[in-house]
Amino acid sequence: MTEKRLDLRGLNCPLPVLKARKAMRSLSHGDVLVLECTDPVSAIDVPHFVTEDGHKMLSQEKTGPVWVFRISRGG
Repeated sequence: MTEKRLDLRGLNCPLPVLKARKAMRSLSHGDVLVLECTDPVSAIDVPHFVTEDGHKMLSQEKTGPVWVFRISRGG
């Protein structure tokens, strides 16, 4: 299992999800993608993307202005 981290701070909707979707394509089933986002809408958009694309949200937390999402690639 590998883990890839994307720093998406400063990017606004829809860029965080578009970049996450592109990065997820390069991962294998079970690999983890970690997103760091500052766009408040990411709290809505990223979970929707995870569900829509069949992935699994491992964690979602906010530290100051940064949302950190850990997502496991689905099949």
